[in-house]
Amino acid sequence: MIQRVCRHGMARLAGALVLAAAVAGCVERKLTIITQPPGATVRLNDEEIGTSPVTVNFNWYGDYRVQCIKPGYEVLNTHRLLEAPPHDAFPLDFFYGVLWPETIVDEYEWTFELTPYQPPDRDDLIQQAQAMKGKALRDLKSPMPDDSALIDAADPTGDTR
Repeated sequence: MIQRVCRHGMARLAGALVLAAAVAGCVERKLTIITQPPGATVRLNDEEIGTSPVTVNFNWYGDYRVQCIKPGYEVLNTHRLLEAPPHDAFPLDFFYGVLWPETIVDEYEWTFELTPYQPPDRDDLIQQAQAMKGKALRDLKSPMPDDSALIDAADPTGDTR
Protein backbone atom coordinates (compact mmCIF):
# COMPACT_ATOMS: atom_id res chain seq x y z
CA MET A 1 0.00 0.00 0.00
CA ILE A 2 2.87 2.40 0.77
CA GLN A 3 4.35 1.61 -2.65
CA ARG A 4 1.01 2.41 -4.26
CA VAL A 5 0.84 5.82 -2.51
CA CYS A 6 4.43 6.59 -3.48
CA ARG A 7 3.75 5.66 -7.10
CA HIS A 8 0.66 7.88 -7.22
CA GLY A 9 2.61 10.74 -5.63
CA MET A 10 5.45 10.34 -8.13
CA ALA A 11 2.97 10.19 -11.01
CA ARG A 12 1.32 13.40 -9.81
CA LEU A 13 4.71 15.12 -9.44
CA ALA A 14 5.75 14.02 -12.93
CA GLY A 15 2.42 15.24 -14.32
CA ALA A 16 2.82 18.59 -12.59
CA LEU A 17 6.33 19.01 -14.03
CA VAL A 18 5.13 18.17 -17.54
CA LEU A 19 2.25 20.62 -17.18
CA ALA A 20 4.57 23.33 -15.85
CA ALA A 21 6.92 22.81 -18.79
CA ALA A 22 4.01 22.94 -21.25
CA VAL A 23 2.69 26.26 -19.98
CA ALA A 24 6.08 27.75 -19.10
CA GLY A 25 6.98 31.06 -20.58
CA CYS A 26 10.06 32.09 -22.41
CA VAL A 27 11.96 35.23 -23.28
CA GLU A 28 12.21 36.45 -26.86
CA ARG A 29 15.03 38.88 -27.55
CA LYS A 30 14.91 41.10 -30.65
CA LEU A 31 17.26 43.80 -31.87
CA THR A 32 16.31 46.22 -34.65
CA ILE A 33 19.01 48.24 -36.39
CA ILE A 34 17.96 51.33 -38.34
CA THR A 35 20.22 53.54 -40.43
CA GLN A 36 19.62 57.01 -41.75
CA PRO A 37 19.39 56.75 -44.68
CA PRO A 38 17.97 53.20 -44.82
CA GLY A 39 19.32 50.50 -47.09
CA ALA A 40 22.76 49.96 -45.56
CA THR A 41 24.23 46.48 -45.27
CA VAL A 42 24.48 45.70 -41.54
CA ARG A 43 27.01 43.41 -39.90
CA LEU A 44 26.74 42.41 -36.26
CA ASN A 45 29.92 40.89 -34.78
CA ASP A 46 31.29 40.40 -38.31
CA GLU A 47 28.20 38.49 -39.47
CA GLU A 48 26.02 40.06 -42.16
CA ILE A 49 22.46 40.20 -40.84
CA GLY A 50 20.70 42.08 -43.64
CA THR A 51 19.79 45.49 -45.01
CA SER A 52 18.56 48.23 -42.70
CA PRO A 53 16.09 48.44 -41.18
CA VAL A 54 16.71 44.88 -40.00
CA THR A 55 15.48 42.91 -36.97
CA VAL A 56 17.29 39.87 -35.60
CA ASN A 57 16.82 37.57 -32.65
CA PHE A 58 19.72 37.33 -30.21
CA ASN A 59 20.66 35.16 -27.24
CA TRP A 60 23.34 37.11 -25.39
CA TYR A 61 23.62 40.55 -23.88
CA GLY A 62 26.94 42.36 -23.99
CA ASP A 63 29.16 44.32 -26.34
CA TYR A 64 28.30 44.10 -30.04
CA ARG A 65 30.47 45.21 -32.93
CA VAL A 66 28.32 46.99 -35.54
CA GLN A 67 29.27 47.82 -39.11
CA CYS A 68 26.99 49.65 -41.57
CA ILE A 69 27.98 49.91 -45.25
CA LYS A 70 26.18 51.91 -47.92
CA PRO A 71 27.62 53.14 -51.24
CA GLY A 72 28.18 56.89 -51.19
CA TYR A 73 28.58 56.95 -47.38
CA GLU A 74 31.44 56.47 -44.95
CA VAL A 75 31.64 52.94 -43.52
CA LEU A 76 30.41 53.08 -39.93
CA ASN A 77 32.33 50.88 -37.46
CA THR A 78 31.25 51.08 -33.83
CA HIS A 79 30.40 49.14 -30.67
CA ARG A 80 27.18 49.11 -28.69
CA LEU A 81 26.48 47.62 -25.30
CA LEU A 82 23.27 45.66 -24.91
CA GLU A 83 22.56 45.51 -21.18
CA ALA A 84 20.49 42.72 -19.66
CA PRO A 85 17.22 43.75 -18.00
CA PRO A 86 16.60 42.84 -14.32
CA HIS A 87 14.41 39.84 -15.20
CA ASP A 88 17.38 38.28 -16.99
CA ALA A 89 19.66 38.22 -13.93
CA PHE A 90 20.01 35.40 -11.40
CA PRO A 91 17.73 34.24 -9.76
CA LEU A 92 14.89 35.98 -11.62
CA ASP A 93 16.03 34.57 -14.97
CA PHE A 94 14.94 31.07 -13.94
CA PHE A 95 11.54 32.30 -12.77
CA TYR A 96 10.81 34.37 -15.88
CA GLY A 97 12.44 31.98 -18.34
CA VAL A 98 10.92 28.74 -17.01
CA LEU A 99 8.07 29.32 -14.59
CA TRP A 100 6.44 32.54 -15.81
CA PRO A 101 3.30 31.56 -17.77
CA GLU A 102 3.68 34.23 -20.48
CA THR A 103 6.23 35.09 -23.13
CA ILE A 104 8.39 38.11 -22.36
CA VAL A 105 9.62 40.05 -25.39
CA ASP A 106 12.76 42.16 -24.97
CA GLU A 107 12.96 44.54 -27.92
CA TYR A 108 15.80 46.97 -28.55
CA GLU A 109 16.31 49.50 -31.31
CA TRP A 110 19.57 51.12 -32.40
CA THR A 111 19.66 53.96 -34.90
CA PHE A 112 22.81 55.06 -36.72
CA GLU A 113 23.36 58.20 -38.83
CA LEU A 114 25.54 57.57 -41.86
CA THR A 115 27.87 60.34 -43.05
CA PRO A 116 28.07 61.07 -46.79
CA TYR A 117 31.45 60.13 -48.26
CA GLN A 118 33.75 63.13 -48.80
CA PRO A 119 36.72 62.46 -51.06
CA PRO A 120 39.95 63.69 -49.48
CA ASP A 121 41.38 67.02 -50.60
CA ARG A 122 44.14 66.54 -53.21
CA ASP A 123 46.50 69.07 -51.60
CA ASP A 124 46.09 67.43 -48.17
CA LEU A 125 46.93 64.03 -49.66
CA ILE A 126 50.07 65.42 -51.29
CA GLN A 127 51.18 67.03 -48.00
CA GLN A 128 50.59 63.79 -46.11
CA ALA A 129 52.54 61.81 -48.73
CA GLN A 130 55.48 64.25 -48.55
CA ALA A 131 55.50 64.04 -44.74
CA MET A 132 55.53 60.23 -44.89
CA LYS A 133 58.34 60.30 -47.46
CA GLY A 134 60.40 62.59 -45.23
CA LYS A 135 59.90 60.32 -42.24
CA ALA A 136 60.87 57.25 -44.27
CA LEU A 137 64.08 58.96 -45.47
CA ARG A 138 64.97 59.99 -41.89
CA ASP A 139 64.37 56.42 -40.70
CA LEU A 140 66.70 55.10 -43.46
CA LYS A 141 69.49 57.42 -42.32
CA SER A 142 69.29 56.23 -38.74
CA PRO A 143 71.99 53.73 -37.70
CA MET A 144 71.20 50.21 -38.78
CA PRO A 145 72.87 47.08 -37.42
CA ASP A 146 75.95 46.04 -39.38
CA ASP A 147 75.17 43.21 -41.80
CA SER A 148 78.36 41.40 -40.78
CA ALA A 149 77.12 41.34 -37.18
CA LEU A 150 73.97 39.62 -38.40
CA ILE A 151 75.99 37.08 -40.38
CA ASP A 152 78.31 36.42 -37.42
CA ALA A 153 75.34 35.79 -35.16
CA ALA A 154 73.81 33.39 -37.68
CA ASP A 155 77.01 31.42 -38.39
CA PRO A 156 79.89 31.93 -35.94
CA THR A 157 82.30 30.08 -38.26
CA GLY A 158 82.07 32.85 -40.84
CA ASP A 159 81.31 30.33 -43.59
CA THR A 160 79.36 32.22 -46.27
CA ARG A 161 78.74 29.31 -48.64
